[in-house]
Amino acid sequence: MRAIAPFLKSKLTDPAVIVIDEKAKFVIPILSGHIGGANELARKIAGIIHAQTVITTATDLNNIIAVDEWAVKNNCVIENPEMIKKISGTLLNNQSIGIAVTEKLQETPFEATLFLRPKNLILGAGCKKNISPEEFENTVLKFLEGAGVSELSLYALASIDLKSNERAFLEFADKHRILFLTFTAKELMSIEREYFSKSEKVLEITGADNICERAAIFCGEKLTNKNKKNVVLLRSKFIFNGITLALARIY
Repeated sequence: MRAIAPFLKSKLTDPAVIVIDEKAKFVIPILSGHIGGANELARKIAGIIHAQTVITTATDLNNIIAVDEWAVKNNCVIENPEMIKKISGTLLNNQSIGIAVTEKLQETPFEATLFLRPKNLILGAGCKKNISPEEFENTVLKFLEGAGVSELSLYALASIDLKSNERAFLEFADKHRILFLTFTAKELMSIEREYFSKSEKVLEITGADNICERAAIFCGEKLTNKNKKNVVLLRSKFIFNGITLALARIY
């Protein structure tokens, strides 16, 4: 613990750390038992080496669901982690709790609410060459706010392969820890929706008549193909200062 202490930052980002004694009798998760998955990993290791797990988290000991662990398993981001301790304590006292699992921005539905943001939004984007990363981020955040959704629910940023090295896109994806995927004009033109807007100028330059809407839908379908989920356009083409954006949601 002394060795790793200088590197610890937050329970939201710290990795799982597990201790095993020299005779391999005990497997002990000592950091990030829920969000980092240390408890579950300890059980798996103990099963393989025939050792005993030593779990100390109160929710596990009392067979009560750990909301932070549930969030990770269900691909959700915890918006207000300061509520986790209160929610867990309330559950341990066998009292009612308030949890909202939604990408929508809304008033707190309960007196004390833990917001979990599902990663179910695909942002399709196009832009003029060498756009400022700051300008792109500010535009995207205003766009998402206008759509009434949380930025924490972004799953991926999608565009045409001509933009695969666009610095604004790369920096945005890295900063917000989301996927950045690009597709060929042929791939984007392989799907059709009656609501797609079309531009002859964009078609002439890129080979696709629409980048943002097509990229959002195509990316969503590609990422969910095995699960056979529906992907719908949540917000159609938006244009601002050389930036085009569209938003798709996975159902």
